[in-house]
Amino acid sequence: MLGWFKKKFTKQPGEEQPSDAVHPPVTGEITEKQGGAREFHEQHNEPEEKSASLFSRLQNRLGKTRNTLVHRLDALFLGKKKIDQELLDELEEILITADLGITTTMELLDDARRRVSRKELSDPQALKKILKEKILGFLQKSHQPAELVMPESGPFVIMVVGVNGVGKTTTIGKIAAKFIGAGQSVLLVAADTFRAAAIEQLNLWGKRVGAEVIAQKPGTDPASVVFDGMEHGLARGYDVIIIDTAGRLHTKANLMEELKKIKRIAGRKLSDAPHEVMLVLDATTGQNAISQAKLFNDAVGITGLTLTKLDGTAKGGIVANICRELAIPVRFIGIGEQMDDLRDFDAVEFTEALFHENTHG
Repeated sequence: MLGWFKKKFTKQPGEEQPSDAVHPPVTGEITEKQGGAREFHEQHNEPEEKSASLFSRLQNRLGKTRNTLVHRLDALFLGKKKIDQELLDELEEILITADLGITTTMELLDDARRRVSRKELSDPQALKKILKEKILGFLQKSHQPAELVMPESGPFVIMVVGVNGVGKTTTIGKIAAKFIGAGQSVLLVAADTFRAAAIEQLNLWGKRVGAEVIAQKPGTDPASVVFDGMEHGLARGYDVIIIDTAGRLHTKANLMEELKKIKRIAGRKLSDAPHEVMLVLDATTGQNAISQAKLFNDAVGITGLTLTKLDGTAKGGIVANICRELAIPVRFIGIGEQMDDLRDFDAVEFTEALFHENTHG
């Protein structure tokens, strides 16, 4: 479990729990709109059998990438007695097809060649194990404990950025459900004022998971919405404030300036805010996701990543490539539509699920 959902924040002197915050009911029938957070919380407090089924679902949802990467590795290595140039050439094609990227692929192949030349490696089957270990190493390279960005007191402010269509608002709703399930009060701030649909969607998520939403009419200056949201969140003593932002990449320069302004406004209302600047990326876009990450990172300094739609792509190798290239920690991965399909990212679990061998056939 990500450290954000273990720690109850310290209240500032005189701060009270917000009395008018909307929370999911604790008894009675749970509707889809009202009970998402409670449903999520209950799912994460079930026995070990549930954990096993969650791992199984992760394994299943990574099936397209596993078919592209691991099953093709098995087919390549089957019956091979030695590691030669022909095998390495075919291996290169497989790794690039899985979107591990040219640079990451070359590092994996160079490592294999060194081991072969030193006679440390000769068995193709052993090469698969080494590839697995190296990919895990890439995933762990960017890891930083999530708790490090949390404030000692006052609200934990998360600014969420990303281009339109990556699942940004849905990700915010699911993260809010996680916090509420852990006993935190959450305020959502609708600072994507350029799309009425974005404001409406965030309001729907607020009702579903039990979080108050600060929103104004479409076309309002996003920074003023953030100012009001921060002021309200501080006054009412919320534990978590999550800010949704616009993602109109076709107006790149204007968007980046707007995001910088939002970040400054949050910082003026609360020192060091936002504590987390989270970039949401669509894993199906492959290498384009890395370009987006660099663009947003240069503008506002990304501290954490969420990769969505991993269940819909055969190019899940992008996760390892991003970790290696950017050294920004992955906080969450999205593997489906259900509330708990936004998974806290665990490098070991991800690697085991990706390389899992089906012993039943």
